Formats: sequence, structure tokens, C-alpha cells
Amino acid sequence: MILEARQLAIGYPGRCIARELEIALAPGEVLCVLGPNGGGKTTLFRTLLGLHAPLEGELRVGGTPLASLPRREIAKRLGYVPQDHAPEYAFTVREVALMGRAARIGLFGAPAETDAAAADAALEALGIAHLAQRPYTEVSGGERQLALLARALAQEPLALVLDEPTANLDFGNQVRVLRHIRELGDRGIAVVFSTHHPDEAFHGASHALLLARDGTVRYGAPQIVVTAENLRAVYGVGVKVAQVNGTRVCVPEF
Repeated sequence: MILEARQLAIGYPGRCIARELEIALAPGEVLCVLGPNGGGKTTLFRTLLGLHAPLEGELRVGGTPLASLPRREIAKRLGYVPQDHAPEYAFTVREVALMGRAARIGLFGAPAETDAAAADAALEALGIAHLAQRPYTEVSGGERQLALLARALAQEPLALVLDEPTANLDFGNQVRVLRHIRELGDRGIAVVFSTHHPDEAFHGASHALLLARDGTVRYGAPQIVVTAENLRAVYGVGVKVAQVNGTRVCVPEF
């Protein structure tokens, strides 16, 4: 397994947000994390990335306990894409992708040809090689999100953690990013991504995790987890899960 959580409890001293989390992702499998604001998605991601110690249980990456890995080794194994990134300097899109090689370059080292090749390959894989010399500050929101994906991909990680990668994107860019997430899985990378759109669990995810504010956890195949009953219990609104052109969609009941 690439990413495993065993009897994991997440939260803070004196406050447990969720417990008995069991996650097992093999190469190429994709996990969609759902839940309301305050449900624990951010805490889970910080825990998966080794930024926050679990209250109980164990995390493993590539078969190795996460707690035993130094930060540089974690950065080699896990890539992270934040929900939003406010650029402060007009780096080119290629330079942003090249930043993903930082964990593989010495503290005072400079990028080698292999690093440049990895960055270029990541841009090519995501279909944005033509933007390589464009300032990161001047491309669209969807293109910035793909540049951040390229940065994470250039790390050559075992797994990618994506925090609401489709947030604040128009419909077309949402579809493109979801398509690329599925393609990353096809490349053998384990992917974990969060979203506020339950439908997205049906677009390429092999697993779904639903976190509720009361600590209730539901984990399994999207068709089993993302149901009208479960969504109503977690979000407090009526939802109908319907089949449209062979794909499940979630429609709120107004």
C-alpha cells in the first residue's frame, strides 16, 4: 500500500474530531474526502502530511511509518497542492514546477538537468507546457491550479494530497482538473483530494471518505458512501442521487 491509516484518531489535545479512521490506498487509487466546514478535512490533511501528530493510531507511506521519516523524506514521498495560492512574485510557470524538486536538491545546490527534465515532464503531462515561460501571476486560475499540480508532480511523489483543487474554478476548469486527477491515478500515483461537491467522488475516485461534525466516519466505494441518506445526515439537507448518462449526480432538494 502507498498510503495507510490504521485506527487513526485526529484532532487536538482535549478534542478528538474523528477516530478509528482506516484508509488503504494502493498505487493509482484515488480517495475523495467529503464533509461540511468544521468536519475535519483540514485536520486530516495536516495529519496525513505529518504536520500534525495523530491522537491515536498510525500512518504509513510506502510501508514506512510516517512518524519515523524526516521532513525531507516526507516531501519526497508526499506532494501537496493547497486550495489557493496567492503569488507574490512573477515566477514563470516552469519555475513554479521546478520548485517541486526542492526536496531532491541539496540545501545550497542548484537544479540539475534531471530536475529541469522532471519539471518539463510534469508540465507536459498536464498539458500546460505552452505556458512554461508565462508569468505565474498572469495565467488564469485554472492554469495556476495546474501549475501547482505540476509542481507537486515534479516531486515524483508516491502520493498527492490536494486540498479542494476545484474550488473557485469555473465549470470547464473543474472538469479539466478532475480529468487530470484521474490521469494521475492512471500514472500509478495515489491521490487524496477534498471537495465540497459530492458528485466529484463519482468522477474517477476509487474510494470516498465522508466526515461529519459529530465524528461519524463513512469510508468505502463512492457508490456506497455517497448516498442520499448519508449526505442528508452529514449536510442536513435533502439530496437526491440520480443516474444521468451513466454517471451519478447529486441534486439538492429545495
